[in-house]
Amino acid sequence: MQVFHHIQSLRNALSEARASGKRIGFVPTMGNLHQAHLELVKLAQSRCDLVVASIFVNRLQFGLNEDWDKYPRTLAADTKKLSAVGCSMLFCPGEQEIYPNGMDQQTRVIVPSMANVLCGASRPGHFEGVTTVVSKLFNIVQPQVAVFGLKDYQQLAIIRRMVEDLCVPIELLEGPIIREADGLAMSSRNSFIFAEERPLANILQGSLAGIATQLQAGNREFAQLEQTAKAQILAAGFRPDYVSICESKSLNPAASDDQYVSILGAMYTRSARLIDNIAVVLDKPNH
Repeated sequence: MQVFHHIQSLRNALSEARASGKRIGFVPTMGNLHQAHLELVKLAQSRCDLVVASIFVNRLQFGLNEDWDKYPRTLAADTKKLSAVGCSMLFCPGEQEIYPNGMDQQTRVIVPSMANVLCGASRPGHFEGVTTVVSKLFNIVQPQVAVFGLKDYQQLAIIRRMVEDLCVPIELLEGPIIREADGLAMSSRNSFIFAEERPLANILQGSLAGIATQLQAGNREFAQLEQTAKAQILAAGFRPDYVSICESKSLNPAASDDQYVSILGAMYTRSARLIDNIAVVLDKPNH
Protein backbone atom coordinates (compact mmCIF):
# COMPACT_ATOMS: atom_id res chain seq x y z
CA MET A 1 0.00 0.00 0.00
CA GLN A 2 1.35 3.41 -0.97
CA VAL A 3 1.02 6.18 1.64
CA PHE A 4 0.68 9.84 0.61
CA HIS A 5 0.78 12.98 2.75
CA HIS A 6 0.53 15.57 -0.02
CA ILE A 7 -2.17 16.29 -2.59
CA GLN A 8 0.15 16.61 -5.55
CA SER A 9 1.95 13.30 -5.06
CA LEU A 10 -1.40 11.49 -4.67
CA ARG A 11 -2.76 13.19 -7.79
CA ASN A 12 0.31 12.19 -9.79
CA ALA A 13 -0.08 8.54 -8.78
CA LEU A 14 -3.82 8.58 -9.50
CA SER A 15 -3.40 10.21 -12.92
CA GLU A 16 -1.15 7.30 -13.92
CA ALA A 17 -3.77 4.81 -12.70
CA ARG A 18 -6.50 6.69 -14.56
CA ALA A 19 -4.43 6.77 -17.77
CA SER A 20 -4.16 2.99 -17.63
CA GLY A 21 -7.96 2.73 -17.42
CA LYS A 22 -8.26 1.84 -13.73
CA ARG A 23 -11.55 2.41 -11.92
CA ILE A 24 -10.88 4.24 -8.65
CA GLY A 25 -12.81 3.76 -5.42
CA PHE A 26 -12.57 6.01 -2.37
CA VAL A 27 -13.26 5.49 1.35
CA PRO A 28 -12.88 8.67 3.45
CA THR A 29 -12.36 8.13 7.21
CA MET A 30 -11.14 9.90 10.34
CA GLY A 31 -9.05 6.89 11.33
CA ASN A 32 -9.28 4.83 14.54
CA LEU A 33 -10.43 2.10 12.17
CA HIS A 34 -12.53 -0.92 13.11
CA GLN A 35 -14.06 -3.79 11.16
CA ALA A 36 -16.91 -1.67 9.76
CA HIS A 37 -14.39 0.64 8.05
CA LEU A 38 -12.55 -2.33 6.56
CA GLU A 39 -15.84 -3.66 5.17
CA LEU A 40 -16.25 -0.35 3.31
CA VAL A 41 -12.81 -0.86 1.75
CA LYS A 42 -13.80 -4.42 0.72
CA LEU A 43 -17.02 -3.12 -0.83
CA ALA A 44 -15.03 -0.56 -2.83
CA GLN A 45 -12.61 -3.31 -3.92
CA SER A 46 -15.52 -5.38 -5.23
CA ARG A 47 -16.45 -2.57 -7.63
CA CYS A 48 -13.09 -0.95 -8.46
CA ASP A 49 -9.55 -1.75 -9.60
CA LEU A 50 -7.87 0.49 -7.05
CA VAL A 51 -9.03 1.78 -3.66
CA VAL A 52 -7.88 4.96 -1.93
CA ALA A 53 -8.64 5.41 1.77
CA SER A 54 -8.11 8.71 3.55
CA ILE A 55 -7.47 9.42 7.22
CA PHE A 56 -8.00 13.01 8.31
CA VAL A 57 -9.41 14.11 11.67
CA ASN A 58 -11.33 17.08 10.36
CA ARG A 59 -11.44 19.85 12.96
CA LEU A 60 -14.06 21.72 10.91
CA GLN A 61 -16.77 19.17 11.77
CA PHE A 62 -16.19 19.23 15.54
CA GLY A 63 -18.23 21.65 17.65
CA LEU A 64 -16.93 23.96 20.38
CA ASN A 65 -17.29 21.46 23.22
CA GLU A 66 -16.58 18.33 21.20
CA ASP A 67 -13.72 15.90 21.34
CA TRP A 68 -11.43 16.87 18.41
CA ASP A 69 -8.30 16.81 20.57
CA LYS A 70 -9.41 13.59 22.30
CA TYR A 71 -10.36 11.78 19.09
CA PRO A 72 -8.15 8.66 18.96
CA ARG A 73 -5.33 8.94 16.44
CA THR A 74 -4.05 5.45 15.68
CA LEU A 75 -2.29 5.90 12.34
CA ALA A 76 0.23 3.06 12.70
CA ALA A 77 -2.48 0.51 13.59
CA ASP A 78 -4.83 1.90 10.91
CA THR A 79 -2.13 1.63 8.25
CA LYS A 80 -1.55 -2.03 9.14
CA LYS A 81 -5.27 -2.81 8.98
CA LEU A 82 -5.72 -1.14 5.58
CA SER A 83 -2.63 -2.83 4.19
CA ALA A 84 -3.87 -6.21 5.46
CA VAL A 85 -7.14 -5.94 3.51
CA GLY A 86 -5.33 -4.90 0.33
CA CYS A 87 -6.12 -1.17 0.21
CA SER A 88 -4.08 0.33 -2.66
CA MET A 89 -3.36 3.85 -1.39
CA LEU A 90 -3.69 5.78 1.86
CA PHE A 91 -3.95 9.58 1.92
CA CYS A 92 -3.23 11.07 5.35
CA PRO A 93 -2.69 14.83 4.93
CA GLY A 94 -1.91 17.36 7.62
CA GLU A 95 -4.34 20.19 8.38
CA GLN A 96 -2.24 22.73 6.47
CA GLU A 97 -2.49 20.56 3.35
CA ILE A 98 -6.31 20.49 3.46
CA TYR A 99 -6.85 24.06 4.75
CA PRO A 100 -3.90 26.06 3.34
CA ASN A 101 -5.68 29.38 3.91
CA GLY A 102 -6.84 28.44 7.42
CA MET A 103 -10.27 27.16 8.40
CA ASP A 104 -11.72 30.61 9.07
CA GLN A 105 -11.10 31.59 5.44
CA GLN A 106 -12.15 28.25 3.95
CA THR A 107 -14.90 28.24 1.29
CA ARG A 108 -17.79 26.22 2.74
CA VAL A 109 -20.19 23.73 1.17
CA ILE A 110 -23.62 23.64 2.84
CA VAL A 111 -26.71 21.49 2.26
CA PRO A 112 -29.21 23.89 3.84
CA SER A 113 -32.34 21.75 4.01
CA MET A 114 -30.78 18.79 5.85
CA ALA A 115 -27.80 20.03 7.88
CA ASN A 116 -29.54 21.57 10.91
CA VAL A 117 -31.97 18.81 11.89
CA LEU A 118 -31.47 15.54 13.85
CA CYS A 119 -27.72 15.27 14.60
CA GLY A 120 -27.24 18.71 13.05
CA ALA A 121 -29.48 20.30 15.68
CA SER A 122 -27.30 18.88 18.46
CA ARG A 123 -24.02 19.53 16.64
CA PRO A 124 -24.28 22.98 14.98
CA GLY A 125 -21.89 23.32 12.04
CA HIS A 126 -21.02 19.62 12.03
CA PHE A 127 -22.44 18.74 8.62
CA GLU A 128 -21.08 21.93 7.08
CA GLY A 129 -17.67 20.64 8.13
CA VAL A 130 -18.44 17.21 6.68
CA THR A 131 -19.68 18.42 3.29
CA THR A 132 -16.83 20.91 2.98
CA VAL A 133 -14.09 18.34 3.63
CA VAL A 134 -15.78 15.58 1.60
CA SER A 135 -16.15 17.88 -1.42
CA LYS A 136 -12.45 18.75 -1.11
CA LEU A 137 -11.48 15.08 -0.86
CA PHE A 138 -13.69 14.25 -3.87
CA ASN A 139 -11.87 16.95 -5.85
CA ILE A 140 -8.46 15.66 -4.74
CA VAL A 141 -9.09 11.95 -5.43
CA GLN A 142 -11.68 12.24 -8.25
CA PRO A 143 -12.89 8.66 -7.81
CA GLN A 144 -15.60 6.99 -9.86
CA VAL A 145 -17.03 5.41 -6.69
CA ALA A 146 -17.10 6.53 -3.04
CA VAL A 147 -18.28 4.35 -0.14
CA PHE A 148 -19.95 5.51 3.09
CA GLY A 149 -21.41 3.51 5.95
CA LEU A 150 -25.15 3.40 6.58
CA LYS A 151 -24.63 3.86 10.32
CA ASP A 152 -24.15 7.60 9.72
CA TYR A 153 -27.38 7.73 7.75
CA GLN A 154 -27.88 11.49 7.91
CA GLN A 155 -24.32 12.03 6.71
CA LEU A 156 -24.93 9.65 3.78
CA ALA A 157 -28.21 11.37 2.86
CA ILE A 158 -26.57 14.81 2.98
CA ILE A 159 -23.62 13.71 0.83
CA ARG A 160 -26.05 12.15 -1.66
CA ARG A 161 -27.85 15.49 -1.88
CA MET A 162 -24.56 17.40 -2.24
CA VAL A 163 -23.44 15.09 -5.07
CA GLU A 164 -26.81 15.53 -6.80
CA ASP A 165 -26.94 19.32 -6.34
CA LEU A 166 -23.32 19.94 -7.40
CA CYS A 167 -23.42 17.45 -10.32
CA VAL A 168 -20.44 15.52 -8.93
CA PRO A 169 -19.71 12.55 -11.25
CA ILE A 170 -19.35 9.98 -8.45
CA GLU A 171 -21.40 6.87 -7.70
CA LEU A 172 -22.10 6.56 -3.97
CA LEU A 173 -22.23 3.11 -2.44
CA GLU A 174 -23.59 2.44 1.04
CA GLY A 175 -21.96 -0.09 3.33
CA PRO A 176 -24.30 -1.96 5.72
CA ILE A 177 -24.24 -1.30 9.46
CA ILE A 178 -21.80 -3.73 11.09
CA ARG A 179 -22.94 -4.63 14.59
CA GLU A 180 -21.33 -5.99 17.72
CA ALA A 181 -22.62 -9.34 19.04
CA ASP A 182 -25.22 -7.54 21.21
CA GLY A 183 -26.56 -5.42 18.33
CA LEU A 184 -24.71 -2.17 19.09
CA ALA A 185 -23.56 -0.52 15.86
CA MET A 186 -19.77 -0.54 15.56
CA SER A 187 -18.34 2.92 16.20
CA SER A 188 -15.05 4.51 17.16
CA ARG A 189 -16.91 6.11 20.08
CA ASN A 190 -17.98 2.76 21.58
CA SER A 191 -14.61 2.65 23.34
CA PHE A 192 -15.73 5.65 25.42
CA ILE A 193 -18.71 3.79 26.95
CA PHE A 194 -18.22 2.89 30.63
CA ALA A 195 -18.13 -0.85 31.33
CA GLU A 196 -21.22 -0.76 33.57
CA GLU A 197 -23.25 1.02 30.86
CA ARG A 198 -22.22 -1.32 28.06
CA PRO A 199 -24.76 -4.13 28.69
CA LEU A 200 -27.64 -1.62 28.34
CA ALA A 201 -26.28 0.46 25.45
CA ASN A 202 -28.12 -1.61 22.82
CA ILE A 203 -31.40 -0.04 24.02
CA LEU A 204 -31.00 2.52 21.22
CA GLN A 205 -31.10 -0.16 18.54
CA GLY A 206 -33.81 -2.06 20.43
CA SER A 207 -36.10 0.97 20.71
CA LEU A 208 -35.72 1.77 16.98
CA ALA A 209 -36.41 -1.88 16.10
CA GLY A 210 -39.59 -1.66 18.19
CA ILE A 211 -40.76 1.30 16.09
CA ALA A 212 -39.97 -0.63 12.87
CA THR A 213 -42.13 -3.54 14.06
CA GLN A 214 -45.00 -1.18 14.86
CA LEU A 215 -44.74 0.61 11.50
CA GLN A 216 -44.78 -2.68 9.61
CA ALA A 217 -47.87 -3.70 11.58
CA GLY A 218 -49.63 -0.58 10.26
CA ASN A 219 -49.18 1.84 13.17
CA ARG A 220 -48.78 5.40 11.81
CA GLU A 221 -48.90 7.28 15.13
CA PHE A 222 -45.39 8.59 14.49
CA ALA A 223 -45.15 11.07 17.38
CA GLN A 224 -46.40 8.51 19.89
CA LEU A 225 -43.95 5.87 18.64
CA GLU A 226 -41.08 8.36 18.93
CA GLN A 227 -42.10 9.30 22.48
CA THR A 228 -42.33 5.63 23.54
CA ALA A 229 -38.82 4.94 22.22
CA LYS A 230 -37.41 7.99 24.06
CA ALA A 231 -39.06 6.79 27.27
CA GLN A 232 -37.45 3.35 26.84
CA ILE A 233 -34.00 4.94 26.42
CA LEU A 234 -34.56 7.10 29.50
CA ALA A 235 -35.72 4.09 31.53
CA ALA A 236 -32.49 2.28 30.64
CA GLY A 237 -30.52 5.13 32.25
CA PHE A 238 -29.47 7.08 29.15
CA ARG A 239 -30.37 10.54 27.86
CA PRO A 240 -32.17 10.50 24.50
CA ASP A 241 -31.09 13.17 22.04
CA TYR A 242 -33.75 12.45 19.42
CA VAL A 243 -35.80 9.66 17.87
CA SER A 244 -37.30 10.59 14.53
CA ILE A 245 -39.22 8.80 11.79
CA CYS A 246 -38.19 10.44 8.50
CA GLU A 247 -38.76 10.16 4.79
CA SER A 248 -35.57 8.41 3.73
CA LYS A 249 -34.33 10.71 0.96
CA SER A 250 -35.23 14.18 2.25
CA LEU A 251 -35.05 13.46 6.02
CA ASN A 252 -38.30 15.41 6.38
CA PRO A 253 -40.65 14.08 9.08
CA ALA A 254 -42.43 11.09 7.56
CA ALA A 255 -45.95 11.45 6.22
CA SER A 256 -48.48 8.65 6.62
CA ASP A 257 -48.34 7.78 2.90
CA ASP A 258 -44.51 7.70 2.63
CA GLN A 259 -43.23 4.33 1.47
CA TYR A 260 -39.50 4.63 2.23
CA VAL A 261 -38.86 5.74 5.80
CA SER A 262 -35.85 5.70 8.09
CA ILE A 263 -36.01 5.66 11.88
CA LEU A 264 -33.08 7.63 13.25
CA GLY A 265 -32.03 7.94 16.87
CA ALA A 266 -29.25 9.31 19.05
CA MET A 267 -28.60 9.05 22.77
CA TYR A 268 -25.98 10.03 25.32
CA THR A 269 -24.19 7.66 27.66
CA ARG A 270 -22.16 9.27 30.42
CA SER A 271 -19.20 9.74 28.08
CA ALA A 272 -20.34 9.02 24.51
CA ARG A 273 -23.01 9.98 22.02
CA LEU A 274 -24.34 6.99 20.06
CA ILE A 275 -26.37 7.01 16.83
CA ASP A 276 -28.28 4.30 14.98
CA ASN A 277 -30.97 3.91 12.34
CA ILE A 278 -33.23 1.39 10.67
CA ALA A 279 -34.73 1.68 7.17
CA VAL A 280 -38.27 0.41 6.59
CA VAL A 281 -40.25 -0.01 3.37
CA LEU A 282 -43.93 0.45 4.16
CA ASP A 283 -46.94 -0.83 2.25
CA LYS A 284 -48.70 1.77 0.17
CA PRO A 285 -51.96 2.75 1.90
CA ASN A 286 -55.18 1.62 0.22
CA HIS A 287 -57.19 4.63 -0.91
